[in-house]
Amino acid sequence: MAHGLRGRQSPAVSRPFLPVLVLSLQLAPGVQAEAVPALSTVEVRSRVENREGIAAAASEGVVSGERLASVPLLRPAEALEMVPGLIVTQHAGDGKANQYFLRGYNLDHGTDFATWVNGIPVNMPSHAHGQGYTDLNFLIPELIERIDYRKGPYHAEEGDFSSAGAARIDYARALGGSLAQLTLGQRGHARTLLAGSPQQGDGRLLYALELYHNDGPWQVPENYRKLNGVLRYSEGTRDDGLALTAMAYSGRWTSTDQVPERAVQSGQLDRYGSLDPTAGGISSRYSLSAEWARRTQDTQRRATVWALQSALDLWSNFQYCENDIANSGTCNTGDQFQQSERRRAAGFAASHAQVGTLGGYEALHTVGVQGRADQLSPVGLYNSQNRTVWNTVREDRVRQTSLGLWAQSELRLTPWLRSIAGLRGDFYQFRVNSSLPQNSGRASYQMLSPKLALILGPWRKAELYLNYGQGFHSNDARGTTITVDPADPSTPAQRVNPLVRTRGSEIGLRAEPVRGWNTTVALWQLRADSELLFVGDAGTTEASRPSRRHGVEWSNYWALNRWLAIDADFAWTEARFSDAAPEGSSIPGAAARTANLGLTVDRLGPWFGALRWRHIGPRPLIEDASVRSQTSQLLNLRVGYRLAARTQIAFDVYNLLDRRVNDIEYWYSSQLAGEAAPVDDRHIHPAEPRTLRVTLTHRY
Repeated sequence: MAHGLRGRQSPAVSRPFLPVLVLSLQLAPGVQAEAVPALSTVEVRSRVENREGIAAAASEGVVSGERLASVPLLRPAEALEMVPGLIVTQHAGDGKANQYFLRGYNLDHGTDFATWVNGIPVNMPSHAHGQGYTDLNFLIPELIERIDYRKGPYHAEEGDFSSAGAARIDYARALGGSLAQLTLGQRGHARTLLAGSPQQGDGRLLYALELYHNDGPWQVPENYRKLNGVLRYSEGTRDDGLALTAMAYSGRWTSTDQVPERAVQSGQLDRYGSLDPTAGGISSRYSLSAEWARRTQDTQRRATVWALQSALDLWSNFQYCENDIANSGTCNTGDQFQQSERRRAAGFAASHAQVGTLGGYEALHTVGVQGRADQLSPVGLYNSQNRTVWNTVREDRVRQTSLGLWAQSELRLTPWLRSIAGLRGDFYQFRVNSSLPQNSGRASYQMLSPKLALILGPWRKAELYLNYGQGFHSNDARGTTITVDPADPSTPAQRVNPLVRTRGSEIGLRAEPVRGWNTTVALWQLRADSELLFVGDAGTTEASRPSRRHGVEWSNYWALNRWLAIDADFAWTEARFSDAAPEGSSIPGAAARTANLGLTVDRLGPWFGALRWRHIGPRPLIEDASVRSQTSQLLNLRVGYRLAARTQIAFDVYNLLDRRVNDIEYWYSSQLAGEAAPVDDRHIHPAEPRTLRVTLTHRY
C-alpha cells in the first residue's frame, strides 16, 4: 500500500488502531492506493472494494474498474447501476440524460443524487429541462478506474443534490497499453474507440476518441450521433501528483418520447412508434480541469479547479394535441415545446486533512471549501412545431453562485469505537433577469448541515455503523423569484424555498463472513421538506409536498475463486408524502423493490463474461396508488474470448429473454387528434427488445 501519514501516539489509544486513521486518509474518495501485487482480476476487485476500517457508513463503497469492465452496458450511464440499489433507465432518446431511481426516489435526471467525473460536478442547477440534470453521455466506461459512492446525507464533503446519494467517477491516469475498439450491433449501432496513455516527459498523456451512432428499435430512427474526446496529462498519483484534463462531447438525436398506452393497445400506434417525429435534441459539453494533491507524513492536501461550457436544445411533446385543441379548437400546431439553455460554469474544491489529537484521542481532522458559479444566457421555454419556435413562454438570464465550507473530525475513542463528527455550511445567491419583468429578482439563502457517525468494531471482520445527517437540494433559481405563471401572467405563482432541507439516519452492518465475501446491510430513513416531481402536463418539475422514506438494503460481492465472482443487491423502500391531502400520500414513481444480480467469469482459460439480472418492482403512478406501473425485469449477457494475448472479442446480448417491459411509465392526461377530450392514461417508453452487439478489442 502507499505510505500513510504517521500519527503521534496518544496515551488513550494503542498503536494498532492508528492505521485506521491512516487508511481513512489514503483511501478517501478520489485518493488512489498504489498497485497491489499481481493477482487475478477477481481477487483484485475483492481487495479494492473491501472498506473495513475505512468506511463511515455501511451504504458507502467503491466499484473497481476491473469489475466494471466485465459488465455489458447498453448506455454509458449504466455504469452507475453498479452502485447497489441504483437503477438507470431512459424515457426518451439516448442523447438525453438518463432517468435514475434510488432509495424510493424517482430521481428524474439526477435530482438528489450528486455525480462527479474527475472532480467536476455533473448535476446542473437551474437547468432548462430538470433540476440537477445529470447527462453522462460523455462518459467513456473503458477509462473508468473506480467509482466511489455514498448514500444518505451523512458526509460533510457532499453538498447539493446528495441527499439520496453521491458518486465520484475517476478516470485512470494510465491504461494497460493503447486500445483500439470496434463495436457493431443491430439497428444501426456502431462505435469506435481509440485510447492510450504514452509516457510524456515526467508524466502520462491519456487520450481517447469515441465515435458513436445508433438508430435503435424505433420506427422513427434515433440517428444518435456522438463525438467524444478526452485529453489528460498527469504526473504522480492521485494523492501525490497533478492532472490536467480536457473533455469535449457533442451529440444530436431524434427522440421517441413516452407514448399513450391506449394508442398502442388500439393498434393506432406501434409500440416503438412516435407521435412527433421531430422530437429530439442537440447537446454539447466542453470542460477543462486541474487536479493537484500533495502528501506529507502528517497531511494530505487536495485541490481542483474546473470550467465548462455546455448547451442543450431539447424538443419534446408529451400531450400531443391537448393544449393546442384547448386554445384553438383544432390540432394545428400540436403541443411540441423546446427547452434550451447556454451555460458557462466554473468552480473549485480544496481540502486539507491532518493526523493529530483531540481531547487526548488520535484524530484525523479535515477541512474543505467548494464553490461554483453558473451563468445561463439564456435559459428558455418555447412553444414549437417541427423544431421551429412560434411562441416564447419565458426566457431568462440566470446567475447562480454557491459556496460550501465543511469540516469533520474522525476519532478513535476506544479499540472498538470510532466517531466522525462534521458540519457543513452552504451559501447561495440567485439573480434572474426574465422576459417577464414580474419574474425577475434576486434571492439568497444559507444552511448549516450537521453530520455524525459512530462506528463499532471491527470484530472478526465486522463493523456496525450508526449515522445521522442533514442535507439539502437547491431549487431552480427561476422558482425563487417567480411571481406570476409565465403561461398566464394574470395568474399569481408561489415562490419556492431556494434550499430544501433533508434529514436522514441509518444503522448498518459491514462484514466478511468468509474470505472474499463482502456483505453490507443498511436500515435507513430520510425526510425531505419538499419533493421535486415530474409534471407530465408541463414536461417539467415542480416543488411539492414534504415526504418521508425508509427502507432496507442488502449488498453483496463474493469472489468465490480466482475466476468466478457473484454480486447481488436487494432494496425495499416505503415512500410517502408526510402531510395530509385528499389525493393520497403515495409518491408517484417511487419504486418499492429493486434488485440486481450479477455473475462474472474472468480468466477461465481464454473465456470471460457476465450475466446480469435487473428487477424494478411496481411503482404508484398517482398519489392514491390506484394506478401502478408494471414490474420490469431484464437479463443481459456478455460472452467473451481472448483470441490472442492482446486481442479479444465479446458478444453482448441485452434483454436476453426479449421481455416486453417498459423503461418508464407515467400517468397523466393527453389528447390525440380526433379525440373529443383529454384522456387520463398510462404513458410508456418501452425498453429495447433483444439486442446483439459484437466488440473487437486490440491492445498495442
